Amino acid sequence: MQHTQPSSPYRTILVTGFEPFGGETINPSWEAARQLDGWVYQGAKVVARQMPCVFGAAYDALAAALREVAPQIVICVGQASNRSDFSVERIAINIDDARIPDNAGRQPVDVPVVADGPAAYFSSLPIKAIVQAVRAAGIPASMSQTAGTYVCNHLFYAACHLRATRYDGLRKAGFIHVPLSPEQAAHHAGHASMSIDTVARALRVTVETCLKRDADVTLAAGQVS
Repeated sequence: MQHTQPSSPYRTILVTGFEPFGGETINPSWEAARQLDGWVYQGAKVVARQMPCVFGAAYDALAAALREVAPQIVICVGQASNRSDFSVERIAINIDDARIPDNAGRQPVDVPVVADGPAAYFSSLPIKAIVQAVRAAGIPASMSQTAGTYVCNHLFYAACHLRATRYDGLRKAGFIHVPLSPEQAAHHAGHASMSIDTVARALRVTVETCLKRDADVTLAAGQVS
């Protein structure tokens, strides 16, 4: 007798990437995310949306995408030039503290993402399972303890806050940082890179893991300092 695998309870996964910023002409987070747009896995469809690299506008764009798509999982992705691997973020903090202006020239300093919001949110993605699965696929990956204080953290906090306060159907939300693409790194001596196709492959593994697992794995992945 053949046994069919039960279908996933998830029907839509939203994957977001950012527009270019900081003088770059591309953003690998979006170039990789867009490769997944329309992909169907175990009955669940991926929808990709580009986010503006602008404080406030990114929050609003994500809220609009959630209303439009009504996903059960949202995976936000952003570029970080100081990352050397596929970095799965653990925690979003309620602060905007911009070292450089965003794409609209805004540069908030010590401003909360959400006034009177919680100090922080933990990712609800199975973050350690994702790291484990991406590594098993032959792609460098790690868990990160900070998403920074720029628009990436702003969007990560927005995803978590919207999940907690407005969208009961949104079961999982989190954020992943990816390195520069090789084309970008060629102009930044000493910076690591990862091809956009490799990032897209890691994102597919991430989606698969999120669909297969509700509980995370026990894996020592913290940092001493």
